[in-house]
Amino acid sequence: MDIEAIRLIATAFTIAIGVIAPAFAIGKIGSSASEAIGRNPEAASKVQTAMILAIAFAEALAIYALVIALIVKFT
Repeated sequence: MDIEAIRLIATAFTIAIGVIAPAFAIGKIGSSASEAIGRNPEAASKVQTAMILAIAFAEALAIYALVIALIVKFT
């Protein structure tokens, strides 16, 4: 295997592993928020605000993984 093939495999693994955890986190956040709103509908606005903030932080992890994958691919 040449270095380019190894670089492509490393890029693929980086983005695959780096996106799995945020995907599970976003699913768990959405599930927990839906359950919380179902149990206490009056707190929906507070739960929704916290949920959106948590999803943004989880999505930032996926963006960091993308940046690292691009660095691995192009350097």
